[in-house]
Amino acid sequence: MGTQGTHIVWDWNGTLFHDIDAVIEATNASFAEIGLPPITLARYRDLYCVPVPRFYERLMGRLPTDEEWEVMDEVFHRHYWTRAEGAQLTQGARELLAGRQAAGSTQSLCSLAPHEQLLPMVRTHGIERHFVRVDGRIGPSDTGKAGHMARHLGALDGTVDHRRVVVIGDAVDDAVAAAHVGAKAVLYTGGSHSRGALEAAGVPVVDSLAEAVEAAEALFG
Repeated sequence: MGTQGTHIVWDWNGTLFHDIDAVIEATNASFAEIGLPPITLARYRDLYCVPVPRFYERLMGRLPTDEEWEVMDEVFHRHYWTRAEGAQLTQGARELLAGRQAAGSTQSLCSLAPHEQLLPMVRTHGIERHFVRVDGRIGPSDTGKAGHMARHLGALDGTVDHRRVVVIGDAVDDAVAAAHVGAKAVLYTGGSHSRGALEAAGVPVVDSLAEAVEAAEALFG
């Protein structure tokens, strides 16, 4: 099998969708509402993790209660969705997706963004046709991606070679989800984590999506 046999599972937020500025703005707007001090991008990238309640634990010194988490989640997303409309695809993403599809390679999208909001965004940016499957989160937002990734790949049985799957994302949780399903991972520094945090995952770390695709193909070279 050549490189066409490599199936890439893309992450959305912070990977294909360059929304980190919207995320920081929404985070600080929500922090102001719930009484937490503002955070810089560098500190956010050092502390951010999935499941997200653990991020708040790192900030507050304790896990939020279920009631607190419900408020935090609602307030953040209220601020985020108004700002996300102005965010764009990551530089080069559209061309990379189209190029891989034209070359006969398969790719899919697996995101923790709510499915009912993810799908319209992917369609708005005109890239849905490049994926064999698009899955957003259905259910609670306080879990990681591992179980979601297992369901995503399960739905692709017979469509892709499960031995040649690479997850490309911007979070350590993407590498955890990949390991959970026996896939490989490449992590991208343009999103939610610092390079140092990503390198702790023990997988290739890159600074552009083009490098991410090259690294993903090279894993089976």
